[in-house]
Amino acid sequence: MSTTATKPASDFRERLRELPPSAKLIAKVLETDEPLTQGELADESLLPDRTVRYALTRLEEQDLVVSRHSFRDARKQVYLLND
Repeated sequence: MSTTATKPASDFRERLRELPPSAKLIAKVLETDEPLTQGELADESLLPDRTVRYALTRLEEQDLVVSRHSFRDARKQVYLLND
């Protein structure tokens, strides 16, 4: 039973392992404070906006992060880990 529970987590970690450090940092920030806008991710991670955009693109390509419209401001996207 525990092997099936750890398999999705290990698959997530395995896909994350191949990504750049900035993507790993963004994933870590999203573990604790989700969902966040791109600007909030930049503030929390202390990374430049451009680096956050790149990291989010790489995470989305690996299907590790999903985006949706913010309930607070429909003009903005928020990002969260894809469980």
